[in-house]
Amino acid sequence: MVAMGARFGRVDARLAIPAAAGWVVLGAILGMPGLLAPAAVGAWVVSALCGAAALVAGRGRRVLATLTVVGVACALLLTSAAIHSAARRPAALLDAASSGRYLRVVAVLGETVTARPPAGAGLSTGRPGPVRVTITDAVIGGTSLEGIEVPALLFGSAPVGGIGTVIEASGTIAGAAPGESAQFLLFARGSPAAVAGPPWFLDWANGLRSSFLAASAALPGDGGALLPGLAIGDTSRVGDALGRSMKATSLSHLTAVSGANCAVVVGLIMLGGAALGFSRRTRIAASVVVLAGFVVLVTPEASVLRAAVMAGLVLGALLAGRPASGVPVLSLAIVILLTVDPWLSRSYGFILSVLATAGLLVLSGPLAALFARWLPAWLAMLVSIPLAAQLACQPVLILLNPAVPVYGVVANILSEPAAPIATVLGLAACIVLPVFEPLGRVLAAIAWLPASWIAAVARFFSALPAAQAPWVPGMVGVALLAAVTALVLVVLFRRRDRATRMLGILLVASLLAYSSSLLGLGLGRRMSLPHDWQVAACDIGQGDAVLVRSAGEVALIDTGPDPARLARCLDELGIRRIRLLVLSHYDLDHVGGTSAVLGMVEQAIVGPVSDEHDTALRTSLADAGAEVHEAARGTVGTLGDLRWEVLWPPSRLGTLEPGNAASVVVRFEGVGPCPQGCLSSLFLGDLGEESQSRMLGMARPAPVDLVKVAHHGSADQSARLYERLHARVGIVSAGAENTYGHPTDRLLGILQDAGTAIARTDLEGMILVSPGPGGTVSVWTERAAGRDVGAH
Repeated sequence: MVAMGARFGRVDARLAIPAAAGWVVLGAILGMPGLLAPAAVGAWVVSALCGAAALVAGRGRRVLATLTVVGVACALLLTSAAIHSAARRPAALLDAASSGRYLRVVAVLGETVTARPPAGAGLSTGRPGPVRVTITDAVIGGTSLEGIEVPALLFGSAPVGGIGTVIEASGTIAGAAPGESAQFLLFARGSPAAVAGPPWFLDWANGLRSSFLAASAALPGDGGALLPGLAIGDTSRVGDALGRSMKATSLSHLTAVSGANCAVVVGLIMLGGAALGFSRRTRIAASVVVLAGFVVLVTPEASVLRAAVMAGLVLGALLAGRPASGVPVLSLAIVILLTVDPWLSRSYGFILSVLATAGLLVLSGPLAALFARWLPAWLAMLVSIPLAAQLACQPVLILLNPAVPVYGVVANILSEPAAPIATVLGLAACIVLPVFEPLGRVLAAIAWLPASWIAAVARFFSALPAAQAPWVPGMVGVALLAAVTALVLVVLFRRRDRATRMLGILLVASLLAYSSSLLGLGLGRRMSLPHDWQVAACDIGQGDAVLVRSAGEVALIDTGPDPARLARCLDELGIRRIRLLVLSHYDLDHVGGTSAVLGMVEQAIVGPVSDEHDTALRTSLADAGAEVHEAARGTVGTLGDLRWEVLWPPSRLGTLEPGNAASVVVRFEGVGPCPQGCLSSLFLGDLGEESQSRMLGMARPAPVDLVKVAHHGSADQSARLYERLHARVGIVSAGAENTYGHPTDRLLGILQDAGTAIARTDLEGMILVSPGPGGTVSVWTERAAGRDVGAH
């Protein structure tokens, strides 16, 4: 089949069309288990009819043959899904999920996945995410299930043991959506107990991963955090800030083990074996064994499985002395993997891995030939590879992040040469460490250099203006970007005629209009922000994240529930460094976004801890370079022209327990020249009425210009405290349509009686407070006209 003229060359789509059609049909029906079996029967019938018609047809035989193969592919995948679906959703577990019955299960541990409790849940951050498990036995009342294989997510205390460990847990279970890979959610009560260790090969891989993670943890900065991802695909130590930078520059694929890693491993074995004089059969056998070990080591994620199956098919063709073409191999790998695990059809990792590979196979060569007209051949190929992958993947990436990375291709050009060096040396270090630790640490230290370079490239380009161009979200955005991409390819590769030239002019004009609108909106947005703001309340939902700025130095009081929302607020305000971070207490809605500022904080004042997860958060701040101190009444410091002082909690808690009652209360007041005037402010965390009254008696705070209202405006407030503060502005940081009724009528009445003007993030979005003319206070809000509040 010829696609877009001869410049593309021939693309063998005989397997690609059935594989793509079967994939789409499977993905569409997978969420409806009751339709899988009828749809499979229907597909078999249609394929049989088309096959019979093809045998007797004269004209149209090729079309009927293609439809036959498409029908067989659909029937095969749907049949597999129907069989697997029945086994993955036993009736007894569905009954237990619907009735909330208590059960006991035996399960095999998989990997930990990222998860976050709902905002405002009052849970501490730093708790481990759910763990993938496969339930093999279950006891529900008098019913026993044995020999099952049911994928689930385990929530609760982290189980002891690595991947492959057999555990026993008790609790309740809930059903997940049928289209999800994990069919049930298991909520354990107490700590699961390990009843058997993993098999030897998983135990071997667990040990290698653990020693390599420990060695890389001793390496400084972003390079040490990124190295495990580059070498073995483990991104557990990549913080949200670095992760966002990698995504914003289209570099996150480097930490997803895929075809490049498998190609490096197999290539080294084949070339090394040839240099040693081994036969082709021996080298292929060794490659298969090493490839299997590599998959076990890096864990069989979707992209790993796709790459490994393709590598296996190529090795098989090589052994048989048959040529192996990229697109047919990819197509066959898709069919094999979706037959084994139909739920991969809805996996973003699998989808992006296939699209990136298809883009490289189909687009990179023609793009390189096109660019070679103006660039050296090596540079043309270097540019074409990341561009081909980005063109293929970007429409789907819109579903994950509705933005287009502007500098993605340039960042990839600068990073790609370093990636294989970090991968090879990192893998070598991982294998050598248990055998000869000094050499393993040397290899890891050398691999740290290219890893640090990649991280530096990501940080640099993500910090540039307009690093991401916003796009229409959802399926509309996917369709629109796919259409634009197709039109760009038509203009690039279609023969030059009047229609192509007109289409090119239309695309250029549309791009200029789009860029101009973005520039205008961005400049207009930034120009609308008051340049002299001193206090900024981020709109981060139900939670707190408030900034204080003076003489170029910034303090952040709490980080809200979501690192992404906090990062957007900081980016919009141009905040790159935080002189002081105050974490009032450890509820998720106050510290859940802390990962967004790791590496940005110089000094942190934190509340008293209650468990090991709170301690882990403090440790993560210290590891990222912050000087961490526990807050106590009387602690003081300066921020530009402001002096800050901790008014609560007392140095000895006594009967005061960590949490809301021990929230850190900090006051800022001017002690320097403050050219625009210094605003005094007080931040109350989630302090309740009893603690507010105690703090009022002990600290006797003076009146302030601004108060950050306690606990998002709950009713648990001391009217005497707000009367004493007599603040001109009271900021209520609450989520729109929150289920707690915040802010309450009682709190609003207290502020009104105290003569305090109210500013609310739930109604007004971001709030910026600046000194106004004549001693007034100016309040700018995102969704309402600004106003001045009179002086006392």
